[in-house]
Amino acid sequence: MADSPGRYHLTLTAAGRPTMQGWWGSEAVARGKFTSWVGDRGVPGVRVTLVDEETGTVLTTWPEQA
Repeated sequence: MADSPGRYHLTLTAAGRPTMQGWWGSEAVARGKFTSWVGDRGVPGVRVTLVDEETGTVLTTWPEQA
């Protein structure tokens, strides 16, 4: 079964506010974007979160929670 369009939601938060968001239908593509966003914009005070909107599951975050 194919993933739903926009199922995987990526959010970049800075100072507690969402500053960038994206939705992809493919988990592989969304994870690639996650890696790219962390590499390009991963500075102190920034958080990047990937969520499966269909299940509500947080798939990964950066930085990892302690």
